[in-house]
Amino acid sequence: MGYMIGVDVGGTFTDFSVFHVESKELFHFKNSSTPDDPSRAIVNGINQILEMKGIKPPEIVYLAHGTTVATNALIEKKGARLGLITTKGFRDLMEIGNQKRPSLYDLLKDKPESLIPSGLKCEVEERIMYDGKIKIPLKEQDVLDAVEYLRKQGVATIAVCTLFSFINPVHEKRIKEIIHKVYPQAYVSVSSELVSEFREYSRMSTTVLNAYLGPVMKNYVNNFEKCVREAGIKVSPYVTQSNGSIISISETIECPIKTAVSGPSAGVIGASYIGQQCGVDKIITFDMGGTSIDVSLIEGGKAQISYERMVEGYPARIPMIDIITVGAGGGSIAAIDEGGALKAGPKSAGAVPGPACYKRGGMQATVTDANIILGKLNQKNILGGRMEVDIALAKEVIQKNICNKSSLSLEDAAAGIISVVNSNMVRAVRNVSVERGFDARDFTLMAFGGAGPLHACEVARELGITKVLLPPSPGTLCSLGLLMADTRFDFSRSNIMLAEELNIGKIKSIFDELREEGNRMLANEGMAEKDRSFIYTVDCRYERQNYEISVEVEGREFNEASMEHMIAVFHAEHNKSYGYCDFDKKIQMVNYRVGAIGTITKPDLRKYEPEENRSLTETIEVRAVRFEGEPEYRETKVYAREEIPIGAMVYGPAIIEQMDSTSVIPPGWNAYHDEYANLIVIMQNA
Repeated sequence: MGYMIGVDVGGTFTDFSVFHVESKELFHFKNSSTPDDPSRAIVNGINQILEMKGIKPPEIVYLAHGTTVATNALIEKKGARLGLITTKGFRDLMEIGNQKRPSLYDLLKDKPESLIPSGLKCEVEERIMYDGKIKIPLKEQDVLDAVEYLRKQGVATIAVCTLFSFINPVHEKRIKEIIHKVYPQAYVSVSSELVSEFREYSRMSTTVLNAYLGPVMKNYVNNFEKCVREAGIKVSPYVTQSNGSIISISETIECPIKTAVSGPSAGVIGASYIGQQCGVDKIITFDMGGTSIDVSLIEGGKAQISYERMVEGYPARIPMIDIITVGAGGGSIAAIDEGGALKAGPKSAGAVPGPACYKRGGMQATVTDANIILGKLNQKNILGGRMEVDIALAKEVIQKNICNKSSLSLEDAAAGIISVVNSNMVRAVRNVSVERGFDARDFTLMAFGGAGPLHACEVARELGITKVLLPPSPGTLCSLGLLMADTRFDFSRSNIMLAEELNIGKIKSIFDELREEGNRMLANEGMAEKDRSFIYTVDCRYERQNYEISVEVEGREFNEASMEHMIAVFHAEHNKSYGYCDFDKKIQMVNYRVGAIGTITKPDLRKYEPEENRSLTETIEVRAVRFEGEPEYRETKVYAREEIPIGAMVYGPAIIEQMDSTSVIPPGWNAYHDEYANLIVIMQNA
């Protein structure tokens, strides 16, 4: 046995969670991110941890990390030079898209920037029909000509997507063989291997995104693996997928698009685990870092999964935890716009130069600068004293960028920045709850990330949420979630048929084939049969509808009882989502999905006994703090979280500081330190 390490790379900080398997000691650490090469911050942080804790590199038995490399490459448009090969007549599909516009009522709204340079879309003569029959055989000379042309144009990666290949992939497979033979240096992404589902635009878009990211992720992964080996660590690292699971580093190279929301998904897994410990199964996660806030919903202890989401303006048809991301973080830049209104975000000061108070040359007013002026953050140092901050610099940038361009005083400007960013986050929470048929008041808001506990209670009050849960180490919950994640592979197949008894055999056959694929992949990951499990899902809709609702199937095999349960759940889910259901309408089944899960050994977090003496220790200080909605500062006690006894109550207003985060307990809220070292914060007189 030895040490397990989870690493989450954020825009401002890189977080580490270290668990000693024998002693069950859990240690957290934060290090500044290195955006130019994220692996540097990871290896530097690991080396510091090894030195601090006296750990030898061979003692590390597990290493997993969430990465923003794919996300950043898409945002910054720094993917590889890309070419496309598709069926004759369909090369403009990425530009045509579908009937959805980026903004329904804004006809001048820009479409997303094309990922395929002009002139690099190639057509080949071939045609497979809707039933899988070959109407026009593949003209291999067209493929040879296309590959040679793309090679001369200097493409590093090729996306292959032909019509109806999800029914019969024979032509795509042959195109891939020809590419490997003629141009072996090229990275190749084939739609039938990535998304075996109908809807041509979504399938092509996902394939193009994957190809665009492939060489970038390959370079990063190879560099990261090399750095880990040079540090003396023997185990092969894992990377988090967007569905909240982990996969080996080789699989990441094959499907980089699956890491598009890698880091935030780990936070949701960590939140689900802590919720199960506390008996809380209805949670809205509130993950606020330096650059953005990520919000998701957990019901019945399970994260919500979406099978298609927009990634930088393009649909990505892969399973992802349903996370809404808004540009509202500690580093979000505040400014007065042309109309004289105060704005906050979505642009961020990031890790470099960061907020002005970090003394790294930041010249813009940020949310962190506002929080320091309001007294919510320590006005001398953060990160447990490791990083000094300068309140004078915070005042200077807010005076220059906000006060001098408005009639606001310094304090009102800082309070205004917090009000604006809180409003942005309230909208994000409503997006994942109210707008999807859930009553936010029925949920507990679990706040984490470096800045989440700073804002959580104020956001919760606005939403009518009366209970907030703050984990033991909120700022590093995403890295802790990496230690809780299982291995998972998702497989799907399209076949439109009615939910009728005569189709049960066909459906069972599809599920059996997908299960076999899952067994094969789990075996490749070294998962023993006893550690494997499978989840079956069907995408259903009423006849003549255009979009589906995913319904999980009961039992280990699809049978008559499974179908009856599926139909009942579909009606109920349709009613919740759209306000009606129709028991007389026939139901179509469209996509069949199998999630193949390999359960890994997880840390068993310690449970504490309430302490006999539960009185609060001496305060760190008493600080003047201005809370949301209050016109004046009030004297507020500041506590060190590690000094609060298990079983103790903290009465608001209070500030609770720790290495990785700061928690704000506003007036009218009280916090209880439970047996798992969570702070359960309750609104009084609710």
